[in-house]
Amino acid sequence: MKELILNDGNKIPIIGFGTYKSNEQDGVQSVMDALANGYRLIDTAAKYENEESVGKGIKMSDVDRKDIIVTTKVWRENLGYNQTKAAFYKSLNKLGLDYIDLYLIHWPANAKNYENWEKTNADTWRAMEELQADGLIKSIGVSNFWREHIEALLQTTNTIPAINQIEFHPGYWQPELAEFCKKQGITVESWSPLARGKVFGNELLEKIAEKHNKSVSQICLRWVIQHNVVVIPKSTTLKRIKENINLFDFELSEEEMIQIDTIPEMGFSGELPDIWPDRIDVA
Repeated sequence: MKELILNDGNKIPIIGFGTYKSNEQDGVQSVMDALANGYRLIDTAAKYENEESVGKGIKMSDVDRKDIIVTTKVWRENLGYNQTKAAFYKSLNKLGLDYIDLYLIHWPANAKNYENWEKTNADTWRAMEELQADGLIKSIGVSNFWREHIEALLQTTNTIPAINQIEFHPGYWQPELAEFCKKQGITVESWSPLARGKVFGNELLEKIAEKHNKSVSQICLRWVIQHNVVVIPKSTTLKRIKENINLFDFELSEEEMIQIDTIPEMGFSGELPDIWPDRIDVA
């Protein structure tokens, strides 16, 4: 498995396992299946309400805890110094772990919801820095931060986020933001890599998949990692779990990468960091 080195020196696999929308019934087994099939990065969040299941899956697997990178996130309604500390310990308890490998701010505070959003994000970050200094978090990062949110944060801290997890898929991959992050030394991580299912039925992707004798899912995931972006596909089906990590026996050509880069907008979630909790209407 290819790994990327974060700006704090820690390593992260370029493919992880997402658990969004997985529940108690299938969450434990899917995490066990993922770990049994080579995944070592497991992504969850307080908002997903499945941290207990993820923790159980990790404990019931045959993989040593030290070999697993566990990500969770503080929800956008729990931002601030004290609230973040409380949210972190709640997540740690639900997961049943002694430490978190990667802790993210799930969404930035914004002007719509906070009188001083810059201070709120800075206070949240300060709490995370302290938890990191105490050895309870290995790496700290953000999610859904636009350039304006990152630049404001960097004015108050010396710690550059290790990760920015953003919506990144064919049809909506925020290339300017991704490039900005990379120039800052921030590793980009993709959520919704299959564009909420909109990639299926796309003629270009189907044509490329047929050429490589791969699935459309594999083409999309390979496209993400060839951008040097971490990807965290989710599935509760063993066949899909195995398929999604089988990406290293083929490579997309430069022409194919450009063709996928230029797919017109599709699958955009409508979620925008500067206007939550509202979202724009999308087809």
